Amino acid sequence: MSSIHEQAMNYVYHQVLQRLIGHFTRAERTALQLLIQRIVVAAGGMEQVGQYKIMVAHGGGEVSSYTLALLRAAQLSIAVRAPGTFQLRVATLRHTGMTQATLDTLHHGYGMLFFHDDPRVELLMVENQEVLPFNHQRPPSSAGTAVSQRTRVMVGHMTSGDVRATLCNDTYLALADFYPRVTSWNAGVHALVSGDSPRKQGQYLAWLKKNALAAGVVIPPGSPSSLNRLFACMEEWSNGCYQDLYGDQYTPPESPGRGGHRHLAYIGIADLLNGMNPATAPLLTEFLSYRPDPFGVHFSHPTYPNPLLMAHLRGLQAECLRDLAYEDGVEAFLRQAQDYMCSRQIPEHLIAQAPTGDGRALSTAYAQAFFGLDESQLTCLLFSPFIHHGERLEGYLRQCHPGMLVALPELHKALQGKPVADMLLQWVIDASGLPLSLLQHLYRKRPLEAGHARGRRGTHAEAQAFQLSGR
Repeated sequence: MSSIHEQAMNYVYHQVLQRLIGHFTRAERTALQLLIQRIVVAAGGMEQVGQYKIMVAHGGGEVSSYTLALLRAAQLSIAVRAPGTFQLRVATLRHTGMTQATLDTLHHGYGMLFFHDDPRVELLMVENQEVLPFNHQRPPSSAGTAVSQRTRVMVGHMTSGDVRATLCNDTYLALADFYPRVTSWNAGVHALVSGDSPRKQGQYLAWLKKNALAAGVVIPPGSPSSLNRLFACMEEWSNGCYQDLYGDQYTPPESPGRGGHRHLAYIGIADLLNGMNPATAPLLTEFLSYRPDPFGVHFSHPTYPNPLLMAHLRGLQAECLRDLAYEDGVEAFLRQAQDYMCSRQIPEHLIAQAPTGDGRALSTAYAQAFFGLDESQLTCLLFSPFIHHGERLEGYLRQCHPGMLVALPELHKALQGKPVADMLLQWVIDASGLPLSLLQHLYRKRPLEAGHARGRRGTHAEAQAFQLSGR
């Protein structure tokens, strides 16, 4: 880089910093100085900070977007006062619920922070357990989409149609692969920065551990001694959950390896955000022009990760399980989630049309893309008729396919692996959207108690797990 070009770029970075700082409140300026101090101390002093690499996981939510803007301000502020500043790795887990609008918002935010041409910033995306350069225009992986859809369907059947588990569990499990993979990739990073609270992290870890124990994973007592070890445990627990979900059909992925730094540090900044509301901060709403997509799945809000899709599923449950009208189920859910949807600024016309014919058609198309199922197969998922030796199979047939009641004994034989007519095998595959081998696996399984990440209280040790310094 020529000296003239370097001077020009430094001028641009200075302008970006000035625009950023111009959107900071007094409290945010104080938080910025404290963040800079934490980074410098973690790096071993200002003279070492130029060789220090930090990672932030950016899912497109308010907290991670806000954290990213603070980190950029810290990076550029250090560059003004020191010969070098830290390297920044920004990594996104791309999942089935991440819409194109969300990817476009990420790209726009990166542009406002002037990331794309800065050699000190690394923008990555992890999709289908592969680390890739971030590209908001890259089509989704067809293989990855198919795997995620299949997992969501299996979770739905295993949890007896629990809506939140069906929507979220696959991505929660994928996070356990994401962190070790992206922190160790390409020589790794020195530290992980997060604005998530210890309580939120502890609830996720408690959920993962609970599901791993239910899957038969042996978990030794005590807490992991380092962040690297914690990530290794998370990967092991996640694989155990997938093994239980798929049985003999599951092939563990290649481990991300341990190529990163031995002592991965954690820099938590949740305490710096106390008293602040990232969702309404000018830093997000004005500088980054942040707008949540109403059709995206927002895992930082686990009670209502996607209200419009949840309303559709509740409508189907009312229709097929409770002998009520579809509209009754949708409207009951919308009343329950009204305050949340107002806080998320979901457009009123989308809420108003949710129970209508047009709204149902839109939701059906969206659900088909999300699950890979048509409405009849989605109804089968909500009924979960195959689990635990088909204990709900007769009720499902009576409610949804009364003409097939005569074939009930033969269907049980098919699910037990006994020979039956090919036509009957094809019917059960078409009705469920699952291959026969997985249907037979479900038939042998007991239903899982649905646990929701961030919905259960974690232990004190779990709540501190992400706080480990890697010592």
